[in-house]
Amino acid sequence: MRHKTQIKPWDYTAPEIKSDFLPLFCGNAAGMSLDELNSLCQKHGEAKYRATQLFEGIYRHRWLDWNQFSNLPKSFRAKLVSETLIKWPAVKKSVVSTDGCAKHTLILADARETECVYMPYENRATLCISSQVGCAMGCSFCASGAAGIIRNLTAAEMVGQIMALIIHHQHPQGFPINVVFMGMGEPLHNLGHVMQAFHILSHPKGMAVPPRRMTISTSGLIPGIARLGGYSPRPRLALSLNATSNEVRTKIMPVNSVWGLEKLAIALRSFPLGRDEYITLEYVLIKGHSDSLEDAERLSRFASHFPSKINLIPYNPWPGSAFSPADETRLNKMGSYLAERGHIVSIRRSRGLDIGGACGQLALLDRPHMA
Repeated sequence: MRHKTQIKPWDYTAPEIKSDFLPLFCGNAAGMSLDELNSLCQKHGEAKYRATQLFEGIYRHRWLDWNQFSNLPKSFRAKLVSETLIKWPAVKKSVVSTDGCAKHTLILADARETECVYMPYENRATLCISSQVGCAMGCSFCASGAAGIIRNLTAAEMVGQIMALIIHHQHPQGFPINVVFMGMGEPLHNLGHVMQAFHILSHPKGMAVPPRRMTISTSGLIPGIARLGGYSPRPRLALSLNATSNEVRTKIMPVNSVWGLEKLAIALRSFPLGRDEYITLEYVLIKGHSDSLEDAERLSRFASHFPSKINLIPYNPWPGSAFSPADETRLNKMGSYLAERGHIVSIRRSRGLDIGGACGQLALLDRPHMA
């Protein structure tokens, strides 16, 4: 049953992992950090360097059987075989789009489910993963917000989405991946677990995903933005903006009633950026709400406050949505207007639209796919 409590997004603290299914996580090395693997080694009286061997085997080599760890003593392997699993979230359902990307529904240890998307390109793959089961933000144009909130995902569950996808797709070792925390949930509501996952994914002894290839997308939680800025290293920051007036943004994104555009501009201007780093502004064009020339002018002014890149995104409809995509001519005119004023701007054509896997469509709802 879904969480029925009415939650103000800015007050929301996701429920902790319930104790009735914690034992299902115990004895599973999949998703453990190097420190946790070191504790596992200490428990069995093994040297600290064995933890690095476990870490490399799990994340770099993607081994799923302790007998594959031929660099470990047989006695240690025997203990691990009898007491500890290497078990990633199971892929319950996969749907492949005509454009080649795939949406996957994964089963978690407490039988909850989450969705994530694998998007292959010629020289990389982008993995869009969830940070929560559901979402508390209530953005009216987004299917994830309509689904409600159930709980946070753990760092192990977020890493598990990545590992489940690359194993399922037989992703070549060494082939670059981008990781975007843009699936179900507000990542800054779960920043502690998100950053734990980030450190596991970026560790040079494991998957070694460069921090610049990981991005956190937020609806605009200013305290979370400030917290994220205090981490080093950290993922890149993206803001889901989607409107240029407080009136419209509050209508489609309730968080704006507390942290409006003026406060957001100040927070983003204060965000510490490295050399050649910028903040990505994700702007969904919704017909009659965010697609006018006046919107383009206000968007240009907002983006001028800090180093930025603007992604213009055609709205992706879903069953039950009250909104429609902006006309193609308006999308192109806005892109041209921003480019002429010196902004870095791109039109991001969503992938997976026909399978309900595009931006704003992840929700675990029983629904027909959009044509």
